[in-house]
Amino acid sequence: MNVHPMDHIPVRPMKFDFSQNQVADPLWSRTNPEFSMFINALGIHVPHFERFLVKTMRAYRSEVKDEKLLGEVQALIGQEAHHAFNFVKWTAKMAEKYPGLSALDAGAQNYFANAFAKKDKKFHIGFTAGYETFTFLGGMIILNRYEELMQEADPTIRALWVWHQVEEVEHGGVAFDFFKANYPDSEGYRRYMVLYAFLHICWETFKAYRLMLKGESRYLRFKNKVRAWKFFASFAWDLAHAALPVFSRSYHPRNHPICNAEQNPIAVAWREFYRQDNDVLTLDDNKMAGILKV
Repeated sequence: MNVHPMDHIPVRPMKFDFSQNQVADPLWSRTNPEFSMFINALGIHVPHFERFLVKTMRAYRSEVKDEKLLGEVQALIGQEAHHAFNFVKWTAKMAEKYPGLSALDAGAQNYFANAFAKKDKKFHIGFTAGYETFTFLGGMIILNRYEELMQEADPTIRALWVWHQVEEVEHGGVAFDFFKANYPDSEGYRRYMVLYAFLHICWETFKAYRLMLKGESRYLRFKNKVRAWKFFASFAWDLAHAALPVFSRSYHPRNHPICNAEQNPIAVAWREFYRQDNDVLTLDDNKMAGILKV
């Protein structure tokens, strides 16, 4: 099939319910609790970046002449606005359990607000492209390792992350193309911003992960704490390793080795399930088995 996950970028309005009767435990993946904590920690600053992205795209889209790219930018704005809305709500829910999380959330919000107010256009667009490198790659890694990371999981938060990762892959080339449209001869700066974004993501995730680790009694035991930090390091390494092709001069997200026309089967099945007007706001084990026809 001559189909690529980036060929179509639909905007899917979603409003997840994170109330107590829906989500009992922030460590929502029974298959891999450390993944739960890692992705929760990553998700603290993600919505503030997503709002930074939306502001950046709206500020400079009038300067782009490519009609196809403009259409993709508009779809990207729609997808990311819905992502940010839901992740802000999930952070607020997690803050009920983890003291200090609200302060980290406010710090992330202030960072992106200041970055937009004080940095220039090239930083805005470059940082957006650099950061989107890792949301796209993270999307592919998580979907490809679904069974290892969240085969048994809370239905609501699993649904949140499957939706998010599917869409991050769909729009994974837009920020790159937007940067190239504005700065076609700035390969060195693009690569620099990939590194800058990676370090920023790791540091922000580290701070939240450390805070959550202290709030979970199971990680008071030394061996559990070691296992948790080992997972953190291994996933950060996986992101870094997956980013190596990004530094090639001929690179484009569409041609990344882990993103191609074969597509991830979970993403393909989820899109079809959604297209048939099924409820994707919760994905319990039976529903996932039906989606995947296993």
